[in-house]
Amino acid sequence: MKKYSFLILIAFQLAIASGNGNATNPPKFSSHNHILDLKEILCDACGCSASGGSMGFASILNPNFIGVRYFNQSYKSTDGLYSNSPWYEENFNTIQVWGRIPVTKKIQISALLPYHFHNRESANGKQNISGIGDATLLGMYEVFKTKNDSATVSHSVQIGAGVKIPFGKFDEANNGSINPSYQVGTGSWDYILATEYVIKRKQFGLNTMLNYVIKTENDKNYRFGNQTNYAGTFFYLVETSKFIFVPQLGFAGEIYEDNYQYNQKVRGTAGDIFMSKIGFEIGRNRWSFGANTMLPINQNLNAGRVEARYRWSVNLNYTL
Repeated sequence: MKKYSFLILIAFQLAIASGNGNATNPPKFSSHNHILDLKEILCDACGCSASGGSMGFASILNPNFIGVRYFNQSYKSTDGLYSNSPWYEENFNTIQVWGRIPVTKKIQISALLPYHFHNRESANGKQNISGIGDATLLGMYEVFKTKNDSATVSHSVQIGAGVKIPFGKFDEANNGSINPSYQVGTGSWDYILATEYVIKRKQFGLNTMLNYVIKTENDKNYRFGNQTNYAGTFFYLVETSKFIFVPQLGFAGEIYEDNYQYNQKVRGTAGDIFMSKIGFEIGRNRWSFGANTMLPINQNLNAGRVEARYRWSVNLNYTL
């Protein structure tokens, strides 16, 4: 199912992006100037440099904001040497400072800086790592938007690029572990290509995104595999005189290519995961609060030796 969804997303976005139009601000939902903007960015399998993954990279309601987000990812892993090999729990925790600033009517810059504190069980006992993670900068350019804001159906297409800056520490000792993504950083400069399409009719809408991360070798001669992320999110706008509420329901997927060490492929490091997601965001005045949960539908991570259990996040933002 995830493969068909991925192919449909690619074809759909390429078809829409081929249209022409004048770029303007993202579509307005109401006189309050609240904006739906679900740019999503990526993280390595199990979040070694987690910048949100398919959890999203921008606030739904805040057009320009600064905020704080916490998210948790739960996994379990095994060495798989024997049929009865034990499974161990892994928990990835991240607190992010994030924000988005418009440069022009057509260009927006998003940025985030995470702090990670991870823990896991092992045959030798419990292990903990923590520290500042890799920073991310992403610029998006709106190439098309429906000219008439009162149109029955509105469309918006954005493309962009970004960079991940290796502020986080990469611990070479974790390379040979069951989950090599148990890190606070990749130690490498990575580059992002992104596209997003939003279609809306009255209070209903659909957001789709597709992006690709090109990863480079770090100074320890280790390179995480390139990564593809895709997602589709249905949303509905509920607006009252006191607040705006936007529930969401959708899917997300991530595809990981093989890691390399000293230019040699590391076996059992490729994989993919397809997830359901549900969430909401509620806003009042300059403040908004959001929450999201993701559950795996189908997965094959690290040759079946790593299994995702769930992901969830909460965020609090202030409009600039």
